[in-house]
Amino acid sequence: MTAPANPDVRQDHGVSFGEALRVWARVAALSFGGPAGQIAVMHRIIVDEKRWIGESRFLHALNYCMLLPGPEAQQLAVYIGWLMHRTRGGLVAGLLFILPGFLSILALSYVYVIFGDAQVVEGLFFGLKAAVLAVVVQAVVRIGSRALVNPVMVAIAAGAFVAIFAFKVPFPLIILVAAIIGYAGSRSGSRLFRTASSHAAARGAVLQDRDSLLGEGTPAHARPNLLWSLKISAALLALWLGPVALIAFFTGGGNVFTEIGTFFSKMAVVTFGGAYAVLAYVAQEAVQHYGWLRPGEMLDGLGMAETTPGPLIMVLQFVGFLGAYRAPGGLDPMVAATLAAILTTWVTFVPCFLWIFLGAPFIERLRGNVALSGALSAITAAVVGVILNLAAWFAIHTLFARVTVLAIGPLHLELPVLATVVLPSALLAVAAAFALFRLKASVLLTLGLAALAGIGWRLLAG
Repeated sequence: MTAPANPDVRQDHGVSFGEALRVWARVAALSFGGPAGQIAVMHRIIVDEKRWIGESRFLHALNYCMLLPGPEAQQLAVYIGWLMHRTRGGLVAGLLFILPGFLSILALSYVYVIFGDAQVVEGLFFGLKAAVLAVVVQAVVRIGSRALVNPVMVAIAAGAFVAIFAFKVPFPLIILVAAIIGYAGSRSGSRLFRTASSHAAARGAVLQDRDSLLGEGTPAHARPNLLWSLKISAALLALWLGPVALIAFFTGGGNVFTEIGTFFSKMAVVTFGGAYAVLAYVAQEAVQHYGWLRPGEMLDGLGMAETTPGPLIMVLQFVGFLGAYRAPGGLDPMVAATLAAILTTWVTFVPCFLWIFLGAPFIERLRGNVALSGALSAITAAVVGVILNLAAWFAIHTLFARVTVLAIGPLHLELPVLATVVLPSALLAVAAAFALFRLKASVLLTLGLAALAGIGWRLLAG
């Protein structure tokens, strides 16, 4: 049965698919600065300039994307693209959003493995590492100031930090426990778990939904349809997990491609809180368990992701690239690395389309759910602790040449050997922090100057 037409929805919003392609390509090309910058760019173009959708609908879509694992900015692009031009609109918006970053990081990965020992390239990443450490600390402060609004949230963050830093508790388990605590706390009626998160939009006149090109109501294709949901979910699940299953079947469980496909598929399900949160877990597993890369190389990859357009989670592509480059099996190392980069990107981002296409028609049912809001508040608090662990881990491996391990029962602490401090890295990190916190310099400018300083130091040091 066909749903009756909604008089509040424009039957023809006037935005052609060709125009949408050009707009989403522009959004993708300007998507620097992490999720905050990407969301701001999208808001400026989609809401303020093009007036496709209103302020309320934009924020409602963003709030839904914040509930999901994965990069919220990319998922927001998928959501709006789907809202405007159905499934093909969502696919195009989401794919264009990640394409510039994928190509940029792939090119930088080639440079990294071919010229990594050259003084200029070595100095470039030396400077980026120190600056990225300051950027991660800034992320802790920014997210913490928004999430840790009462003693309970502070305690959850502290508990998460101790669990992952001192006892190596897996990231997914920390998130699960935090969600249970938040859900139970909200159900108990405690106000300590009701911490609404706000996403500030542009100041000035607000575009009302009724005045936007799409209108105020819900388009027919955006209403819940169980048959469509089942079909799209089955198709996307097959696209996501099918290649992983085929690789495992033909190459076996110990193959690097099987490990990459399986590991990053798991990451796609638990990446709540953005790239900074999951990187602590990825670094722990990729360095210590799989041996795909060395500690300092994780910072190199994050530096790449920070200075290229697209989601920061694209750094996972670099991890997969290096993993296969060093264990190519019977393939040429460059061919294996390229295939691994494609595989990593595929299993990281295909689930993002699944979450949107499956859940977006039902998002109205999530609004006003107090228990769910409490669970999300606790997860956000735990993410602060996890990001703090990432900052500590990066600091230990960036600022010191040697690290010692203190292991007593379940306690497993990595401690720096203070006498091995790398003074140039420490000075660059302090300078980057000063630029970010005191001078309010942009992340991109700070990283660029730090990279130049690193190159200069390497050339002078010979």
